[in-house]
Amino acid sequence: MPDESQQGIDKDLDVPKQSVSRRRAIAIILSVYLLIFLQASNASGMTMAQSRIAGDLDAYENAMWMTTIYLVAFSSLAPVMGRLSAIFSPRTMVVASAILIAIGQTITSQATTLTVFLVGRTITGIGGSAVMVVPFILVLELVSKRRRGIFMGLINAGFTTGVSLGAVVYGALINEPGWRFLFGMQVPLALIAGLGVFLSIPSTFESGGSKGAKDANLYDKLRGIDYAGAVLLTSTIVTFLYGLAGKVEYTPLVVSAALLITFLVVETYLVSDPLIPLSVLQNRGALLSCFAQLGLMASRWTILFYAPVTALAVRGFAPAAAGSMLIPTNLGFGSGGLIVGWLHVKRAGSFYVPSLVSVVLFGASLFSMGYASDPSVPLWVYILLLFLNGLFTGAALNYTLAHILHLTPPDAHYMATSLLGTFRGFAGSFGTAVGGGIFIRTLQKGLEHGFKHLPDGGGDDSRREDLVKKLVGGPALVFHGPEGLLSPEERGVAVRSYVDALRVLFHAASVLTVVVLVLQAGTGWKAPKAEGEEVFREVVEHDGERDLEV
Repeated sequence: MPDESQQGIDKDLDVPKQSVSRRRAIAIILSVYLLIFLQASNASGMTMAQSRIAGDLDAYENAMWMTTIYLVAFSSLAPVMGRLSAIFSPRTMVVASAILIAIGQTITSQATTLTVFLVGRTITGIGGSAVMVVPFILVLELVSKRRRGIFMGLINAGFTTGVSLGAVVYGALINEPGWRFLFGMQVPLALIAGLGVFLSIPSTFESGGSKGAKDANLYDKLRGIDYAGAVLLTSTIVTFLYGLAGKVEYTPLVVSAALLITFLVVETYLVSDPLIPLSVLQNRGALLSCFAQLGLMASRWTILFYAPVTALAVRGFAPAAAGSMLIPTNLGFGSGGLIVGWLHVKRAGSFYVPSLVSVVLFGASLFSMGYASDPSVPLWVYILLLFLNGLFTGAALNYTLAHILHLTPPDAHYMATSLLGTFRGFAGSFGTAVGGGIFIRTLQKGLEHGFKHLPDGGGDDSRREDLVKKLVGGPALVFHGPEGLLSPEERGVAVRSYVDALRVLFHAASVLTVVVLVLQAGTGWKAPKAEGEEVFREVVEHDGERDLEV
């Protein structure tokens, strides 16, 4: 028979911190899933809508910002939203998030200039930032440790469903009824989802740092926010991404480094209740896990954003069908997380080796994508690699999340998980900004060089420059542009330029996974020692009994 201590451990694995009725749980799951779907589809859907919107707003040269500014907004505000969720409760933050999404989508759907469109995208991204954090908070509070792995897999599956189906829906509806309808129809959906979460989460629900503080008045809650840390961290992320988007700008990168140093000084020495607790900032395993997650998901975003581009510009898919390229990779992503959560992540403890193995397999599949993004490679091979890349990503995310919970003390789990979610969200903007810069620079050079070496030189300078500008901002124009836009020879140059740019992009991303592997290996496999254990060890060593094993 198991002893009492073992029975206590087993019970701890099966009992959640808080509980709700089955009806409330179903309502929470459905409402949160709808918000996750809207947030994820807003990132991937722009791949399909970008060419049409850029044409309507005459914004081919700045088309990449339609996606980038949204990702920058929601990822840079995610740490702040995580902290606010602890102060004001998740249910309050979800309502605020839904309202911001509705406002942003209203502005976006009515935009007649690129500036107004980007303002709407920014507000939508700010609203979506809470959606990156709240689902993980709910799982930590409402799900037992034994079932936590499969529910984390379900969250990942929710995000990936939004990414894949979002691209399909945008591609199917972009021409009729049009992109304005696509953004406008999200307004009532966001409000319904926000109201559903607010009504289904009990008013007594508390999480993380909010526990025991529910009776505090609004003034005390507002006073508890680390405004300096929030502004500095957000500014650090925004300037860093701005410096890497498109052409590399060194001044914003220097400013970003200075802001980061200032943020660390303020959080360490000047703030009593920092945005990110020192117990997390000083935990080597937690920090390395976050940076490894950043690199992993930044590499993953090159697949999510450029698989539909490959279908459009290399394989000649129609816009309505190009988004379907995300279905196999996101099916693999959801399957990987669910399988790992169901079969393996059913305990608390180290998942060091599985984390490393999944990263290696992910990097190998990404490297292969660099050669498979070519029209000469059979389509089934390309689809298989997309599926495997998603499978290994889903497994890696679940393993690394379980491992960071092992590496951090229980009282830091909430913030460590929120920080990991922040880096995952940050990775989307990092991957599209940095990867987009690499891709666009390579593509532009290839197009310019290819057109110049055609028999007619690609026409006069103004026509050649106009073609390059349009093809860089509109991949759908390669096979589905206006009649007479490209001659057969010019289309061949465009396809080859896209193939070369994709190969450079995916191989650069696979090199990044080597860095990810080193960072993940550096997290270690030992859990932090409990406070009582440290005190006992010090007493033992002080008495000279160093051979006693604790």
